[in-house]
Amino acid sequence: MTRDRLVPLIVAVALFMENMDSTVIATSLPAIAADIGTSPLTLKLAVTSYLLSLAVFIPISGWTADRFGARTVFRAAIGVFVLGSIGCALSGSLAQFVFARIVQGMGGAMMSPVGRLVLVRTIDRRALVGAMAWVSVPAMIGPLLGPPLGGLITTYATWHWIFIINVPMGLVGIALVTRYIEDVRAQMRERFDFVGMILSGLGVAGLTFGLSVAGFDLLPWPIVVGIIATGAVSFAFYLAYARRAPAPVLDFKLLAFPTFRASLIGGFLFRIGVGAIPFLLPLLLQIGFGFTPFHSGLITFTSTMGALFMKPVASRVLKEFGFRNVLTANAILSALFIAACALFSATTPVAIMIGVLLVGGFFRSLQFTSVNALAYAEVPVERMSRATSLASVGQQVSLATGVAIGALTVEMVLRLKGQPTITAADFPAAFILVGAVTALSTAMFARLPAHAGAEMADRASAPATTSSQGMS
Repeated sequence: MTRDRLVPLIVAVALFMENMDSTVIATSLPAIAADIGTSPLTLKLAVTSYLLSLAVFIPISGWTADRFGARTVFRAAIGVFVLGSIGCALSGSLAQFVFARIVQGMGGAMMSPVGRLVLVRTIDRRALVGAMAWVSVPAMIGPLLGPPLGGLITTYATWHWIFIINVPMGLVGIALVTRYIEDVRAQMRERFDFVGMILSGLGVAGLTFGLSVAGFDLLPWPIVVGIIATGAVSFAFYLAYARRAPAPVLDFKLLAFPTFRASLIGGFLFRIGVGAIPFLLPLLLQIGFGFTPFHSGLITFTSTMGALFMKPVASRVLKEFGFRNVLTANAILSALFIAACALFSATTPVAIMIGVLLVGGFFRSLQFTSVNALAYAEVPVERMSRATSLASVGQQVSLATGVAIGALTVEMVLRLKGQPTITAADFPAAFILVGAVTALSTAMFARLPAHAGAEMADRASAPATTSSQGMS
C-alpha cells in the first residue's frame, strides 16, 4: 500500500477511535453509574467534561504541532488518549472517572486537528480529496455506531471493555505513526499566544458546553444562558484581541481566502444537521417507535454504509463537476434527506427508512469530504496548522449547536402540546428545522469562484491555477 493511501488510513483509524469514544458511553451511563456509586444524571459530567477538554485544548493544537512536529504530537495525542481510557476503565469513583475523561479529551483535542495537518502536509493536493474521504468516514461512523456498540458491550460483557478496547488500537496506532508518518513541522518558531488561549478557551468552552447541555434539564436555564453568554462575551473579546496579535491561536484572518471562508461558514451550517441526526434518530426510533437500542442502532448505522459507498466516488465527482457545483447542489440534497426523516412513522416500512438513511448518508459524507478538503485549497503551507485548529473548533461548536437545536425544538413542541412524555409526533419539527438550516449553507457555496479548488479536484484549468496562486 502506498503512503498516499496508508497515511490517511492511519489517521482515519485514530479519529475513529476518538469519534466513537465520545458517544459510546451514552447507553452505558446507568451501568457505569451503578458500579461507581453515583446517578446516571450526575455521570453526565463525564460527557460534558470530555467536551470541555476538547474545546479548551483544540485551539493550541496547531502551535503545538508546529513547535514539536506533527508526528510527535499526533503520536503523543494517541498515547494520552490511551492513558485516559485506562483511567476510565480503572475508575472507582465519580471524581476519578471525570478526571480520566478530561485526560481523554486532551488527547482527542490534539488527534483531530493534528491528524488533518498530517494529511495536508504529507499528501499531494491532487490526492487530498481521496485522503479526506477516509478521514470523513470516522466522523460519521462514530456518533452512529457508538451508542449501539456501547449497549452491546455493556449487555454482553462489562462497561470497562468500552475503554479497554482502545488500548490495543492505540498501541498499534502509535507504532504505525512512528513507522509511516513524517515529522513535518513549520520553519517559523512563534511565541505561544497564552492570552489568546485563555480567551478562546473560555469562549469555545462556554459555547460548546452551554449548547451541549441546553434542552437536557441538566442545569437550570439561567445557568445555561449564563454559560453561553460568558462564552459569547469571551469569544468577542478574543476576536478584538486577535486583530492585534501577531500569531493568534485561532487565526480569523484566514477568512480572507474565499475557499476557507466558504468551508468554515458553510460547513458550520451544514454540520448542524449532521450533528442533530445522531441525537434525534435514536430517540425517535426508541422512544417514538418502541425499538430496542440494538434494533435502533442497526437502522441508524445504514447511513454510515452510505458514507462508505461515497469514498470511492468523491474524487471523480469533484473532478467532473467542481467544488462549487457539487457543494451547492449536494447541500440541498443532504438537507432534503435530513428533513425526510420527519415523514417517518411507526407504520413506515423499515426498508424505506434504511433507503432514506443510506442515500442521505452518501450525500452527507460527500459534502463532509468536500468541505474538509476545500478548506486547504488556498491556505499557504506555513499557515496550515492555524487552519486546522480553526476548522476543528468550528466543527466542534457546529455539532454541539446541532444537538442543541434538535433538543430545544423537541422540548418546545412538547411544552406547546402540554404533554408530559415525548412521542413520535414531537420529532418532525426538529428534523425539518435542522434540514432548513443545513440548506442555508448553499448561500456560501454558491458564491465560490467557478474554478475554486481546481487543483485539489485535479481539474485541468489554467484560470483556476492562476487564481489559486494569486490568492496564496
